[in-house]
Amino acid sequence: MFKELNPLLHSELRLAIMSILISVEEADFLYIKEKTEASAGNISVQIEKLSEAGYIKVEKGFVGKRTRTVCRITQTGEMAFAEYVEAIKTYLEK
Repeated sequence: MFKELNPLLHSELRLAIMSILISVEEADFLYIKEKTEASAGNISVQIEKLSEAGYIKVEKGFVGKRTRTVCRITQTGEMAFAEYVEAIKTYLEK
């Protein structure tokens, strides 16, 4: 039987962001932009949705005069990602 896929994580860009964050301690906005090749505006929207869901923690600060946004996956996000991976596996099983 197929498990339901988490619609929040099923979005290509949100899944890409979560996949990046699951494998690093933290990632800044520019790193995420470079890895996903998505527009800054689209990334901002998706980061906000993941943050509102409690899947990631976002910290905004400054490095010199430039703003710096750093994202970290939360325990809730790790659990949601693991559940998503397990749900995907149900579609791959023979």
